[in-house]
Amino acid sequence: MSFVSVMETIGKGFAKGLKWAVEYAVPVERLVGLLFPVAAPIANEVADATSLIQTAVLLVEQKYAASGAQSGTGAQKLSEVLLLTEQSVTALLAKAGITADSTYIANVVSAVVAILNVQSGLSPAVTTTTAAA
Repeated sequence: MSFVSVMETIGKGFAKGLKWAVEYAVPVERLVGLLFPVAAPIANEVADATSLIQTAVLLVEQKYAASGAQSGTGAQKLSEVLLLTEQSVTALLAKAGITADSTYIANVVSAVVAILNVQSGLSPAVTTTTAAA
């Protein structure tokens, strides 16, 4: 079953679906190791930021899957994930000594999406636009 098909199914039953999606998600510890390898001493803030981003990605994907509008909506999905997470993620990463602007966080969101897609073996669920650094 493809990632998108799974997300469509999940979107039909939100309460059960979110629980399943979180269980399906890549463990945060693995994401932290992949995304922030030098941040081991300050892993709590980084893990919280990563978990927040991953949960937001899954929630937004679920919303779009439930509405049947997964394709061609990457920029809108990214925008929604950033709206849900940017302020908190910036604060959490700042506590960890990591300076993060919108571009940095968008790149982390894209990395989380890419990892979720690799895990499911599909093309990216959220298509992002490349922002100038």
